[in-house]
Amino acid sequence: MSTWRSSEGDDGLDFGVPRLSEPRYSQSLERGLEILGCFSPQRPVLGIADIADELGMSRSTTHRYVITLFALGYLKQNKSRKYRLALGVTALGMAALNSTGLRENAHPEIKALVRRTNFTSGLAVLDGTDITFVDRVRGHRRGYQKSALTINVGSRLPAAVTSLGKLLLASLPDPERRRILPEIKLRRHGPNSIMTKAALRGELIAIREGGLATNDQELESGFCSIAAPVRDGSTDVVAALNLVAPRQAIVLPELMSDLGPHLIATADVISARLGYRLETSENGHGDD
Repeated sequence: MSTWRSSEGDDGLDFGVPRLSEPRYSQSLERGLEILGCFSPQRPVLGIADIADELGMSRSTTHRYVITLFALGYLKQNKSRKYRLALGVTALGMAALNSTGLRENAHPEIKALVRRTNFTSGLAVLDGTDITFVDRVRGHRRGYQKSALTINVGSRLPAAVTSLGKLLLASLPDPERRRILPEIKLRRHGPNSIMTKAALRGELIAIREGGLATNDQELESGFCSIAAPVRDGSTDVVAALNLVAPRQAIVLPELMSDLGPHLIATADVISARLGYRLETSENGHGDD
């Protein structure tokens, strides 16, 4: 039985989400989007063979789709005839992020948090098994180890190796979390990356009970982070806010105890800007 719910427009036409087997479903569009999804911060440049192997398509078919995406401005080609994402993809992503008002409401508060702590802060949303950065403000401390990762607005990272992603996974409704966990591919990124689904499930339970998520060298050696939830007027967790620090500046327990309250306070202010009311969450109703 299908789990999608259809809706009808004023003219009686069914605008429900089509099943994959229905004539309305475009396999060509699906393949084009899958090709764009192959690119990541870890693999920003790919050749035709790389994409074909990852998606299980023939090289001739892959080449046809890639050339189309290139002509439409969603991919660009380098001198070695390999491809990377072009600004057409960035424009779409930014249009989607800006339409929520999330970044507009959060950015001044994130800048203030970075000024108070001098550490980098980022805001992200869950996108499948990855996170996508809605905003990021770099800290001002000098003389410490620098990250080898280039992370900007629109960058994606695997959810399971980031404090942001683990917070967002832990905040999902139980049915949605059970659906998405089998899709997560656990790979070693830092020395402490979670490598088993059992360990990941256990950490998500701890996050739901404690309210904060942590990352101690799971994404990258030498860095730790903490993340707090950002909610909207419906009390749903719509994003996560973090603080990232080099371990030579501060260790994780101190990051949590010394700067955790600042992070939570900032996340609460952003949530209030999005319509979240703490008394509504605690009492189960608003003012009568």
